[in-house]
Amino acid sequence: MWLTSQLASGVAPALSTASMTYGVLYSPVDGALRRTDICESGALRSPELQSIKSISVIVVCVILAGWGATILRPRLFGEGASSPPRGESRVPGASIVPVSAVPVRRGEMKVTIDALGTVIPVSTVLVRSRVDGELIRLHFREGQLVKAGELLAELDPRPYQAAYDQASGQLKRDEALLNVARLDARRYRELLAEDAIAAQQVEDQDWLVRQDEGIVAMDRGAVATAHVQLDYTRITSPITGRVGLRQVDVGNIVHAADAGGLVVVTTLEPITIVFSIPSETLPGVLEQLRVGHTLRVLAFDRAGKTLLATGHLLALDNQIDIATAMLKLKAEFENHDRRLFPNQFVNIKLEVDTRRDVLLIPQGAVQNGQNGTFVYTLNQADIVSLRPVVLGPSDEQASVVESGLQSDEWVITEGVDRLHEGSKVQRAAPQDTANSPSSAPPKEGREDTNGHDKAHRGGNEHGKARHGRDKAQDAAA
Repeated sequence: MWLTSQLASGVAPALSTASMTYGVLYSPVDGALRRTDICESGALRSPELQSIKSISVIVVCVILAGWGATILRPRLFGEGASSPPRGESRVPGASIVPVSAVPVRRGEMKVTIDALGTVIPVSTVLVRSRVDGELIRLHFREGQLVKAGELLAELDPRPYQAAYDQASGQLKRDEALLNVARLDARRYRELLAEDAIAAQQVEDQDWLVRQDEGIVAMDRGAVATAHVQLDYTRITSPITGRVGLRQVDVGNIVHAADAGGLVVVTTLEPITIVFSIPSETLPGVLEQLRVGHTLRVLAFDRAGKTLLATGHLLALDNQIDIATAMLKLKAEFENHDRRLFPNQFVNIKLEVDTRRDVLLIPQGAVQNGQNGTFVYTLNQADIVSLRPVVLGPSDEQASVVESGLQSDEWVITEGVDRLHEGSKVQRAAPQDTANSPSSAPPKEGREDTNGHDKAHRGGNEHGKARHGRDKAQDAAA
């Protein structure tokens, strides 16, 4: 009856317009409602009205989905009316970032050039036989340290001993003939003085003496050659060093033309390292050498952690490699403990200069941004400030500050990921005490840490209570 009266009072056109979306039209006729099927009448068969119908259905579905998410979200995620607004922490004091800070200190910094080097022996000799023969003895153990002149191997000496004996006999025979010729020449000169013989005979005898002297000289050379060949059957070390692995076993016939030789001997004390430095660092090195300074060179293992030996710069190459713009340098090391081994790869630090009484900060405090290098400083109120700095030489632990900091300031080394200008932080003990030799962190920092732990435990208890209330509401439902 209420609907009939409303239609009679002129609301029917509005209902008709609203109901057209569903494809049914109601109109009042003689005080009653008459239903008209739109599909049958064909009044709303246009494509535009069909699109309006589809859009209306989609809008209704979206509204229903949003309403359902609003109702079900507290039950699914444990959130209730007591949850804090988005962006606020549940734990009091959680917005205060714990950091580690150290003071800027004064000290000295060694200016070094890092490079990769190769250990090169001062002498490396491939020991070969100078004569052919059978190897009958080896007088060394593989890897043994030997001295210059020490016997290493022996060849069969009998053929060379025989040749030496033959040359010695020939020398004695020709020396005897020379003595006879000299005696005859003296007699002929006496007879010539008495005018008993012709002068021609005396001259011929003098030429015979000279001929025999030449033959004797040749024999002496042959004896010396045979003696050298005999000595070559005893192979000795030409240098002091360590022998390697033998290349030939006893019983083999060795030749002077063998490419492999018998063994390799390398010098270990002293030993050198060859490394390369960029050409732009060369002026600093030349300046130190020009004033007569001896540059120290440190050799580290391949990981760069363990110091193997300390030496000095020995020589520079005479030209820069145009392909790499690098210059080769050679350093010498005593190597008494033999920690450097031939062909070993090492990390080199060439100490060019030492800068004293400079400002130093740990490497952990250095940050890089779009505007350059900066650090986070910390004042007495534990407020963070971003400070651009200009750095000088550095090593693995610290960097020299050319400008931007003072010696009484503190820089943050840990916990910088969430910092920005004006952040409030909580100061903790520094990790690297070697880089921060000053006083311990203030007492307020430790009290703040305890308060933060208590607040965290309180937040956990609050979450447990809320979870219990949610379970009770689910059971009641």
